[in-house]
Amino acid sequence: MVTIVLYISQSFGTVPGDRWLVSCLGVLYLNKGLFYRVVPADQSFSDDQYAGVFRFRLWWCGEWTEVLVDDRLPAVHGRLAFLQPHRGDHFWPGLLEKAYAKLHGSYEALKYGSMLDGLADLTGGITESIAIRADGPACGRLLHKLLDMTSILTCVVQPPNQVRAHAEKLVNGIQIGINYRLCSMERIETFTGEEIQLVRLKNPSENSSEYIGPWCLDSPEWSEVPPLEMERIQKKLQEGEIWMPFAEFVKTFTHLEVVHLDSDTSRDEPSLRNKNTWQMRLYQGNWQKGVSAGGCRNNPETFHINPQLHLLLSEMEEVVVSLNQHSIMEPKVIGFTAYSLPKGSGESIGKSFFKKNKSLFNSQYTNSRQVSYRCQLEQGGYLIMPTTFEPGQESGFTLRVYSSKPLKLKLLDTIPLLLKSAIVKAPPLLDGKSFSQYEAVFLQLADEHRAVNAFELQELLDACLPNDYIKSCASIEVCRQIVLTFEVS
Repeated sequence: MVTIVLYISQSFGTVPGDRWLVSCLGVLYLNKGLFYRVVPADQSFSDDQYAGVFRFRLWWCGEWTEVLVDDRLPAVHGRLAFLQPHRGDHFWPGLLEKAYAKLHGSYEALKYGSMLDGLADLTGGITESIAIRADGPACGRLLHKLLDMTSILTCVVQPPNQVRAHAEKLVNGIQIGINYRLCSMERIETFTGEEIQLVRLKNPSENSSEYIGPWCLDSPEWSEVPPLEMERIQKKLQEGEIWMPFAEFVKTFTHLEVVHLDSDTSRDEPSLRNKNTWQMRLYQGNWQKGVSAGGCRNNPETFHINPQLHLLLSEMEEVVVSLNQHSIMEPKVIGFTAYSLPKGSGESIGKSFFKKNKSLFNSQYTNSRQVSYRCQLEQGGYLIMPTTFEPGQESGFTLRVYSSKPLKLKLLDTIPLLLKSAIVKAPPLLDGKSFSQYEAVFLQLADEHRAVNAFELQELLDACLPNDYIKSCASIEVCRQIVLTFEVS
C-alpha cells in the first residue's frame, strides 16, 4: 500500500460517534514505524501487487493478530458510508477501519470504542489517561519523565459532557476532541534573561496555522528573543508543529492520553530510539467459574480464588499496572486490587488474609477493555489480584506491569485443597433395595482379600447399574480413579 500512504494526511472525516477512531489513526500516522507495522508496506492497488485482499496487524487479546479484508468498502450514494477521506485516492483509512470492525464483529460496534482502547490496539502498548492539573511544577516533572521514556504522549481537550462537535475549537484555535502529539519541551531565554518553557506539539492534520495563541508562528513574543536563540528553537519545528508556552498548555488541555511501549513494541519507531525503555512484565490467564473467578472484594468468601500475582520491586519506583480483558462482544466489568505482601510469601494467600488486611490500592472497575493505574511503590513484594466485579464470570485477561526499573512478576503457587471428600458414603437404602443383592456378583469377581481391580470394578458396575447411560459413566478411567482413591485412603 506504499503508493497510497506516501500522499496521505490526516484530513479525513467520519460518521458521528467515531471521531475517536480518527484521532487514533492520526496518532498512528504520525509514528511511521508503528504505522507500517499495522499497515504493511508491501501491498498496493498497482497491478504487480494488487490481489484484491489487504492485510493489517492489530494488537488483539494479548497478541499481534493479522486481519485480512477485501477491498470492497460500504458506500451510500457513491460516498463511503463510514470513515470518509477528503481525497478520493486515500483508501488505507477505510480498509483499516474495515479490518478493525471485523475484529469487533461489526461497524456498529465501533460506536462504543474509545481513544485509549484504539491506541492500545494499534500500538501494542498500554494506555492511561492523566488529568492535567493546575499544579504546573508537578505536571512539568511528569512530562519530562515521560518524554525520556519510550512513550507516545498526546494531549486533548475533553469537553465536560464528552460530546465532541465536528469542528469545535477553542479561542486559541486548538481543536476540541483531537489528540495532539506532544513531541518535546524546551527552554528559551529572552533579551531580558527571562526563561520561557515551551511545549512542541504536532497537529495530526499537519496544519500549524490554526493555533493563534501566545508564541504562535507570527506572535509578537518572538521579537523578545535573540536571533540565535530563535533560530535554534525554530530549527526543531517540523511541518505541522507549533510551540506553545507551558502555562498556556496547562490552561488549554485537560488530559494527557499516553501510550507506553516496551522494548519489543517500540523498536520499530525511529522517534523513540535513544530513549529509556520501559521494563515490562506480563501475565496472561483466565477467570474460570468455580476455579479462579471469585469476583471483587465485595465477595469475601470467594475473592481469594482469583489469580494471585506476586510483584517484586528491587527499589522504590512508580509503576503502571494495566489489565486488559479478552471479552470483546460481551465485556465484563473488570479491575484489580493490590496488597502489601508479607516477606517470604511464596504460596497463595488464604481467605483470612483478605478479611484482616486492607488493600493498598484499587483500580477503577469498568467494562472498558483496559483498566490502568499509576502508583508509587516502595521496594518489596506486592500482591495483585485481577478480578471481574461479579463472581463466576469467565474471560481471558492480560495483566502487564511497566516500570523504569527492573521488576519481577509471577503467579503464586496454589496449594491443592480437598474441599469435599472424593468418596461419599452411600445411604443405607437406595430405592428401597439393599445392596446385598449385588454381593454375589461382587464375590464372583473379588479375590481372596475381597478386593477388585479397576477392570473388575468396571465389570461389576456394568452388571449392577440400572441403564446404559449410567453404565457409560463408569469408564475404565473413572474406575482407576476410584481404586486409587481407596488405596491412598
